[in-house]
Amino acid sequence: MFPALETELKQKILPDPYEDFMYHHLQYYGYFKAQRGSLPNSATHQHVWKNNNPRYLLSGSLGKRDDLILDPLQKEKRLWPSCLSSAVHRQMEAVNRDSLMLSSPLLKSRQLLHDEFGKVNLRLREPRGLFAFFSGSGPLQAPRWPVECEVIKENIHHIEWVPPQPEHFYQPTGSEKIPEIVGEEGGTVVYQLDSVPTEDSYFTRSRVGGKRGVIKELAVTLQGPEDNTLLFESRFESGNLQKAVRVDTYTYELTLRTDLYTRKHTQWFYFRVQNTRKDATYRFTIVNLLKPKSLYTVGMKPLFYSQLDAKTHSIGWRREGDEIKYYRNNSDDGQQPLYCLTWTIQFPHDQDTCFFAHFYPYTYTDLQCYLLSVTNNPVQSQFCKLRTLCQSLAGNTVYLLTITNPARTPQEAAAKKAVVLSARVHPGESNGSWIMKGFLDFILSNSPDAQLLRDTFIFKVVPMLNPDGVIVGNYRCSLAGRDLNRHYKTILKESFPCVWHTRNMIKRLLEEREVLLYCDFHGHSRKNNIFLYGCNNNDRKFWLHERVFPLMLSKNAPDKFSFHSCNFKVQKCKEGTGRVVMWRMGILNSYTMESTFGGSTLGNKRDTHFTTEDLKSLGYHVCDTLLDFCDPDRTKFMQCLAELKALLQQEIHKKFKDTDLEGSWSDISLSDIESSHRQMEETEAPPWTHQK
Repeated sequence: MFPALETELKQKILPDPYEDFMYHHLQYYGYFKAQRGSLPNSATHQHVWKNNNPRYLLSGSLGKRDDLILDPLQKEKRLWPSCLSSAVHRQMEAVNRDSLMLSSPLLKSRQLLHDEFGKVNLRLREPRGLFAFFSGSGPLQAPRWPVECEVIKENIHHIEWVPPQPEHFYQPTGSEKIPEIVGEEGGTVVYQLDSVPTEDSYFTRSRVGGKRGVIKELAVTLQGPEDNTLLFESRFESGNLQKAVRVDTYTYELTLRTDLYTRKHTQWFYFRVQNTRKDATYRFTIVNLLKPKSLYTVGMKPLFYSQLDAKTHSIGWRREGDEIKYYRNNSDDGQQPLYCLTWTIQFPHDQDTCFFAHFYPYTYTDLQCYLLSVTNNPVQSQFCKLRTLCQSLAGNTVYLLTITNPARTPQEAAAKKAVVLSARVHPGESNGSWIMKGFLDFILSNSPDAQLLRDTFIFKVVPMLNPDGVIVGNYRCSLAGRDLNRHYKTILKESFPCVWHTRNMIKRLLEEREVLLYCDFHGHSRKNNIFLYGCNNNDRKFWLHERVFPLMLSKNAPDKFSFHSCNFKVQKCKEGTGRVVMWRMGILNSYTMESTFGGSTLGNKRDTHFTTEDLKSLGYHVCDTLLDFCDPDRTKFMQCLAELKALLQQEIHKKFKDTDLEGSWSDISLSDIESSHRQMEETEAPPWTHQK
């Protein structure tokens, strides 16, 4: 098939000088951990090397990397997700077929290229970069799991869907049942993870597919078609369920898995059930939640997904549940109080596959599919550059996007201010990913406002700070067993690479230009609406300036964003958070955006749950507010500043009723009144009207 190769295969090929140089170079600096013989055959893996993927070169931060030893399971490193077109699948399959011809031990060069039809093209490639990402025309990097984790082979995919009608909060009747917790002694265990690493162990290494060997069948075996036992599963990306106990025919007690390598943080849940019955009322009770307060006490409903409804009616995630109750578990172990969430539901179909979740899942694979679409877009890829910020502990890529229109002159480029946005430092707060997606959808669009923003700013975006935690279904921690949003001051690069590299990237950015705004997207489990946490500025020259952007945002999204829920006090326990560290580095407008897991208590959306579309709209409103905030006409800015001063003066007089403050009220520290401001009701109407 390849005449030129037939002659080539008869000759002894000399070692490739580029390969020899890179081998010694990387070995010298401590990156190269493999033997030469364990490197993948370059021709077989041509589509991986094509766009500079370093995955086989770089070692992980902790422990060994199994990437460098090819075994049968390494074939699973090629993720063939549904987001790739069938044409791309066919192209990559053709590449693999032709690559088999190049597996001869005589063919030593790793510099052969394929053309666009998958044929061999005998020419040298450009030198590889050390830090890059997946090829725009190749497969994605499959998620890497700790080697203790069992992972099922199925790829879980959910459709996006917006309910046609508002999904109202659950209205308690007062007669909700509080089930007695019976545990294993009074029921039958129908699902249980055998070995889950807790605080007694620590992360050592990772691999694609997690634990080696045969994946156990953890769900019970059905005894026949009449057996109506539900079959549970959560060993998929972002899944979390430790155990299920069948208490009665249609009653189940559920135990969530704590964050890996800890004994804490049970809130995020996401699991699958099969073998459903249509006309029965099921009760589920999660028995080991740790927070004494929850939005489930004020009307929040769990999320439900039916695969049959998705397939036949294009219906996606929706809020479901009745008899919802959040209460203390009186049968706790005595070490710490536990709380329960119980609800009932009727499944829409017999023999359906369904899912329950605390919030709309957004996985690492979802992010990669989105980024792949951007890199494959000939327009967006011109002003959105995707790079690797770092590798996580498990070796998953932490992506960095740089978004800006090319400047016409060096002076114009130097004059651009920067905006830094990030999300998912807390992996169970998927709200942040949906807001981030809305922001990216808009800033990458051809809207005149988006083009103006790209002309004006350089956006640095880290869309998923803690991919390891997202993959394994953690709620708050990384695989180090620590809350990364308390370690932005860390000097331990190897233990906390994601936040260390983020801080370092911002530090370098500050050395070359002003960073106008930093915002990290989070989720909030106890308050409704969306709001910002910021930092009080003590410089009287910029007094109250840090509150202007939140106030503007509340005007632009009055039915979602609550200015009265914002807080600007810098507490000592929050010194390691992203917003405080970046503020102390010199970013005046440094925020944490908190988005509720529930919904809105404001305006037209009052007492309804947020949808993914609502959250994505906040991403757009961030862009819209940036334009208001930086408008050369300072009228809006000065109007907001005047409103803030009037509002603050009202708060001061409330706080210090018996003190004569005439002429000196502005000398009072903002921290002195912050607690009063914080206690204001979220539902209180703001003393201004929306004027756009």
